[in-house]
This record gives sequence, C-alpha cells and structure tokens, in this order.
Amino acid sequence: MNNPAHTERDSKLVRRTTVDLVLEALRQRILSGQLRPGAPLRQEALAEELGVSRIPVREAIRRLEAEGLVSVHAHRGAYVCAISAADVVETFELRLQIEPWLFGEAIRAGGGPLDAARTALEASRHADTAEWGRINWRLHETLYLPARRDLAMTVLRQLHDRGDRYLRFQVVNVPLREQAYAEHLALIEHAEKGDVAGAVKALQAHIRVALEQVVEVVAGLTQAPME
Repeated sequence: MNNPAHTERDSKLVRRTTVDLVLEALRQRILSGQLRPGAPLRQEALAEELGVSRIPVREAIRRLEAEGLVSVHAHRGAYVCAISAADVVETFELRLQIEPWLFGEAIRAGGGPLDAARTALEASRHADTAEWGRINWRLHETLYLPARRDLAMTVLRQLHDRGDRYLRFQVVNVPLREQAYAEHLALIEHAEKGDVAGAVKALQAHIRVALEQVVEVVAGLTQAPME
C-alpha cells in the first residue's frame, strides 16, 4: 500500500528537480543573449517548448526575478530585465568589495590545489561566449573556496551571474579575451606564491578593467536599436 506522505514527498522532489532544470535553461538563454533584454517570458510557450508543466516555469521565473534577471509586472507578465549601465557599475562595485577580501582570506588560509584553476584557465581560451561565463566563474570559485565563506560565495555567484550577460560581449573581442587570460594567469601565480598583497592588487585591477570594458559595451548596446 502506498504511503500518501511518501508519495507527496517524492512528488515534491521531482518538481524541485524540474524547477532547477528549467531555471538553468532559462538562465542560460538570458546570459547567452538568446533571450534579449525586454523579451517576454510566455509561461505556456516555454512550458511546451521545455516539455514541462507551467508550474516549474512559473517558479523558475520567480527565482530569476529574485536574481535580478527578470522583471514581473502585474497583468503584463514577465520580461528579461533591460540592460543598465548603472546596474553593471553596482554589480562590479560589489564585486570589488567582496572578491579581493575573499581572495586574501583564501590565500591566508593556505590556499588549495590550483590545478583546477589552471584547467579552467586553459579551457577559457577555446570556450564560446556561452561557455566562457561558466568557466570564468569556475576559475574564480576555485581561487576563493579555501576561504570557507559560504554566504559570501553565494552572494558572489549571483553577482557573477548578473555580470555574465555582459561579459559575453566582452570575450567576443580576441584582444580582450587574451587580456583576461593574462590577468587570470597572474591571479593564479600570486596565489601559488602566497602573495596576498599582490593578489589583492591584481584582482582589484582585473575587476576595474572588466568594469570599464563592460560599461563601454553596454553603452553601445543601449544606443543600438533592438532587433
């Protein structure tokens, strides 16, 4: 005989897994630019396309709203958030407050094996624009994890996701991609040497340069007509 409580619990687990899959699919479409700023998110159409019910789509949209990638308007529906230079500046300013501190703490804690960071660095050389953001986060995450600051890492992951939709335009430019490679390599080398001061200074410069480049790209996008 089936246990109703057990059946209900299993159903919730399946639904939660489905929500996570839908969330990842929609997030990647936004970050990759497949869903452009201002694009509507039609629950019924998305549910049919993804082969799920509207319930996980609705929940995924709610989570994307919390992440700042989607805005929901009463009686109008959900839309991909518009590109905003002010939002970019705030995102990178928050990164400037969190990341250098995390990096320094990680190095002071003894750091960790940096093979994964070097692997991610090499993968970034050949990654397409959709993959680059994920690889970039993996590299940074590897550098900061030894600090054991879970809350800060959660906040930082959200900031990286918000910035990823802009960074994808940056890495299309080959010289900028090569510059990012050199800067990331320097971060790894500072960590390997246990050089906290050098690591913090290099990371601050890395984030500021990315900010300047992304703001320039966003300014161009906001002036260009939407397709």
